Amino acid sequence: MTPAPLYGPDFGSYPAEDVAWLLKDLSGVRLEAPTEEREAAIQAGRAHYAESLPVEYQPGPEYRRLFHRALEESAERVAHAVGLVTELVLAARGPDAVLVSLARAGTPVGILARRWARFAHGLDLPHYAISIVRGRGIDTVALRHLAAHHDPARVMFVDGWTGKGAILRELTAALDGHAAATGVRFPADLAVLADPGRCTPLHGTRDDFLVPSACLNSTVSGLVSRTVLNDRLIGPGDYHGAKFYAELAADDVSAVFLDAVCARFPDVAERVAKDAPEALDADRAAGRAADWSGWEAVRRVGAEHGVDDLNLVKPGVGETTRVLLRRVPWKVLARADAGAELDHIRLLAAERGVPVAEVDPAALPYACVGLIHPRFAKGRAQ
Repeated sequence: MTPAPLYGPDFGSYPAEDVAWLLKDLSGVRLEAPTEEREAAIQAGRAHYAESLPVEYQPGPEYRRLFHRALEESAERVAHAVGLVTELVLAARGPDAVLVSLARAGTPVGILARRWARFAHGLDLPHYAISIVRGRGIDTVALRHLAAHHDPARVMFVDGWTGKGAILRELTAALDGHAAATGVRFPADLAVLADPGRCTPLHGTRDDFLVPSACLNSTVSGLVSRTVLNDRLIGPGDYHGAKFYAELAADDVSAVFLDAVCARFPDVAERVAKDAPEALDADRAAGRAADWSGWEAVRRVGAEHGVDDLNLVKPGVGETTRVLLRRVPWKVLARADAGAELDHIRLLAAERGVPVAEVDPAALPYACVGLIHPRFAKGRAQ
């Protein structure tokens, strides 16, 4: 037996049909800590990043305007990527595919993929959100629930984007370990909206562009926190945990994001139908193959800036945004040709006093890279 899934509106602001959360509700527990305090504890090895939560960033009026502008400008681009990656998922898993998004960045994408499958094919795909934690692995209780209700071979894991590919490596290792321990094999494929790290052939695009759901935290992710794995709160039979920030309902734009993208589905349907066969064509498979060139780029950036721990190098627009929203940022590297795509990055960096260095586009395959401060301890930069 495994715990029952959580559904909105009791947990999260998404409609119940959009996603079943395989999480433990920790809404009543105080888990937030000041950013500097968390960073010092994480880097000193006194705590794991998943044991607590950062204080949720509350954007000001200018940043909110940037979000809405970015959504208006990119909704069609996101819709096309959603359509393309969903077609790849259906080709790989068939009409009885089971979408399992990696909470929380993967959850809006999983919902969009589910809605595309319904829009384009009349399918009603199951969609779950589960937790995976870097360095700790995937939620095995959630896997047990999935295996009890679905054929594991039909499961497709979904995330928002790739940075350097650390989560895909974590997913592969965790599923290998789970198969060895239980005999139950889940495929380690990962479908993502954007794959600038070139880690997976299952992607909607490899462009490093702003996915508007990366701009914010819970208020664009169903008012759900990032996931928590804390031994004081999570027992052997529990799912990993998360909080529902119901008090932020007035600022919730989760539905705004989904509806804006779904409204563009009819506009991109013909183009997706044209592009999908090319993406599926075996003769062109090499063009979609994963060469992990993003990981090598991160190694170069780390070496150039004296950062030995590559966990502190966060490539891509989505990961750089996360650095500025919930870590202690050191500096941002931005391609000189990135333009307005990085307006929200520049605004966040200015708010936090973080320098943004423009670099030669030929030297960086990502639009930007965020560097977490590598010498942060005792509440201050060393």
